[in-house]
Amino acid sequence: MSDDTLNEKQGEMYPAEGSREMIEAGVFYGRKKSKTNPKMRQFILTNRGGIEVINLQKTAEGLEKAMGFITEKVRHGGLPLFVGTSPAADARIREIAKEFTLPYVVVRWVGGTLTNFKIISRRVEYLKKLRADLASGALTDKYTKKERLEMEREVERLEELMGGIETMVREPDFLVVIDPNLHTTAVREAKIKRIPVVALANVDADPDVVDYLVPGNDKSRTSVSWFLGNVEKAIKDGIAAKSVVKEPEVKAEK
Repeated sequence: MSDDTLNEKQGEMYPAEGSREMIEAGVFYGRKKSKTNPKMRQFILTNRGGIEVINLQKTAEGLEKAMGFITEKVRHGGLPLFVGTSPAADARIREIAKEFTLPYVVVRWVGGTLTNFKIISRRVEYLKKLRADLASGALTDKYTKKERLEMEREVERLEELMGGIETMVREPDFLVVIDPNLHTTAVREAKIKRIPVVALANVDADPDVVDYLVPGNDKSRTSVSWFLGNVEKAIKDGIAAKSVVKEPEVKAEK
């Protein structure tokens, strides 16, 4: 069955506008049957050409729960941490993180980011201080040109690893993960710290390690962008709800 035929049949099965967006983004593309986690079979609609087809009704249900959770968390001041090191997630995560000044990891997860948060925080502060000292010229008279060059390289290395979490002044309240299979250490640390995980996960993932699972294609740029677009909207809704000041009730005079 061709992609166009499959898209058409999916469209007939899920005529709602939201589902059509998922179809156009290719959210329903799963993995080969041999790679499917048996625990994810509840999210599979059928198999076409050896590729599992994800049930978009399940995706919609998972999305609703996950986005509701994010909105409520943000409304109460919750801090998310974005985790997505695949090329499909990198640019979009940076964009959203910059928009809301949120922490993110798009290069490599540094072990202990959550479980050794105090130590990681000290490294981040070291990065900030070293960068500021180099920029101000405060180290010019204290170190040789070669030593300062080595410090500049150290700043570059630390910025690549930790630049995205400079805004993480406290432990995050939840993680937004693209492909939990790719970020097993991050998910494991979140579990140890009892930090909820929201994730876009394909059928090869373990649903037991994710608190709010949205079954879908986590490899495609269009599918990942669709998911992160919904996350972005949920954050905006949470911020808007937080900013609404409830007017005091006026008691009727007796």
